[in-house]
Amino acid sequence: MKTYAALFYNVFKVRIGLAIMMSALAGIAVMPAVSPAVSLSGWQITVLALSVLGSSAAAGAFNHVMERDLDARMKRTRNRPFVTGQLNAGPAWYFGISALLAVSVGTAAYVLNGMAALYVFLGAFVYGVVYTVWLKRKTVWNIVVGGLSGSFAVLAGAAAVDPALSAQALVLAVVLFLWTPPHFWSLAAALSEDYACAGVPMLPVVVGPKKAARIILINTVLLVGLSMAPVAYGLGWLYWAGAGIGGTYFLYRSLQYAADPTPAKAMKNFFASLIQLSLLVLGALAGALTGI
Repeated sequence: MKTYAALFYNVFKVRIGLAIMMSALAGIAVMPAVSPAVSLSGWQITVLALSVLGSSAAAGAFNHVMERDLDARMKRTRNRPFVTGQLNAGPAWYFGISALLAVSVGTAAYVLNGMAALYVFLGAFVYGVVYTVWLKRKTVWNIVVGGLSGSFAVLAGAAAVDPALSAQALVLAVVLFLWTPPHFWSLAAALSEDYACAGVPMLPVVVGPKKAARIILINTVLLVGLSMAPVAYGLGWLYWAGAGIGGTYFLYRSLQYAADPTPAKAMKNFFASLIQLSLLVLGALAGALTGI
């Protein structure tokens, strides 16, 4: 049983889905209270969280199915279940993935509203179709456009509160958009030989490690600067602390990587991006819960 749980945890990319779900909850947290009449209940927040997690899981499984040929050519992914034969990609998987997405989007529409459901769908569509099918194998811009997936999670959370959104929710969505490229480019730089062997045009493969490191640093500076902007719209010092501490650490690692663009420094920058996002999201959630 434990083996199957680990297998499906991997296939549905639950770890990534949980991060996207937390981003959606942050979208709720940064929305100003409109009125008690439109505040979300605990049940509605749970539905939003599970809908985003479900749609992300559907997109993650679809990515595994569609990329099994690429995965077979990369050391990092050659043991994935659709490559090893533990699972067979067939009609049942396509049906199950479609059903999971439909239930996730439909539930969000029924319990929340149409705009929240649309953003839940778009997050999965961008990652599963736009990034995986249309762009990943063709252009260096693949992960830049793919970064919209996380942005739509934030917008889904914000739209659940008020479909009109707010300035701080829109800024946070842009922050998620800017976060994805340096996060994933850092991983691609650490594993550039893998991506080169698979023929995937990730930025570090196309422009080389030195130029990629400089681009990542510039992107990180923009990201960290913008991540502080929601403070001007009323977010409290807990958000400020989370965004500031995480952003400073990410900048520190990005500067180190730019000065010494080695795979080891790239991997440290990748983990720093995870810390930065985690602290930012936790700061937003803690601020909403405490009013600080």
